[in-house]
Amino acid sequence: MADDADGLAALDCGTNSTRLLIVDGRGVPLVREMRITRLGEGVDATQKLSADAMARTVSVLRDYKRLMDDFAVVRARLVATSAARDAVNADEFLTAAEEATAVRPELLSGQEEGQLSFVGATASLPEGDRGSQVLVVDIGGGSTELVIGRTPEGPGPVTSTAVTVKAVSLDIGCVRLSERFFHHDPPLVEELAEARGVVEAEVGRARQELPPAEADATLIGLAGTVSTLAALNLQLDHYERARIHHARLTRDQVEVWLHTLATEDRRARLRRPGMVEGRADVIVGGVLMLASVMAGFDKTACLVSEDDILDGIVASLRAPHNGADSGLQQ
Repeated sequence: MADDADGLAALDCGTNSTRLLIVDGRGVPLVREMRITRLGEGVDATQKLSADAMARTVSVLRDYKRLMDDFAVVRARLVATSAARDAVNADEFLTAAEEATAVRPELLSGQEEGQLSFVGATASLPEGDRGSQVLVVDIGGGSTELVIGRTPEGPGPVTSTAVTVKAVSLDIGCVRLSERFFHHDPPLVEELAEARGVVEAEVGRARQELPPAEADATLIGLAGTVSTLAALNLQLDHYERARIHHARLTRDQVEVWLHTLATEDRRARLRRPGMVEGRADVIVGGVLMLASVMAGFDKTACLVSEDDILDGIVASLRAPHNGADSGLQQ
């Protein structure tokens, strides 16, 4: 168990963004950082991480290491997900990431990624959603994790030992879909239709592999697509975590946004309050994923969570008997 004074850090090298969370030993967040580095640029076609993408990401990791030093972080976990899983030269990136941060990187499987995302997303559920079955959809750049589990009732944080979950990782995310199917801006009707057919088939496969979702199961959406969609729906001129976290999106709203964004070009999307650079070119693919999950699992609403895999990682660092090799090199 971490001492209350200990600084703990979680670093997530995703396909589209590289993120950092620093907390104190009680789990109180001190720093949250997100930078879009597009580590997975071109990986779907080449199965390789490009030199430029690795350099962008490692540069951000060096900045994060300075923040970790500033906050006297004593333990950390650094994870890499879909882009690194698919790249034949992932070891080159993982070595550079370790040199930049002094933290040994972990290449997570889809199941491990889903487990950590579930723990993070359900850690601070509203009281009315606790004790029920939860379906978490984590829409990344390269993959999408669907995770079903039942959270414990009553107060207190959800931990990985308190829940049993089943996760399915789909090898499609907002970046991968955009690179594979959308060759025009905005995408052609036939491009969107082809992408939707693939996504719906993958969601159908996931539904067959997962335990049945109960009618009253809470759908929780997380990651950049869902957060951005909530910000768009709220017309936020700047990021407001308190308003986005635990906002609700209806299926009708998601479908309207899908149609709207898919018929605009990138510049028009960027002019919308709530949109950020680095999301505008891949948001259509992400919203398509969310719409398809809501339709495929017959969910009329999605609870937005700003707590995610980073929060799951720091929970693992605070848990007793944590077996991860997460210490900073001295």
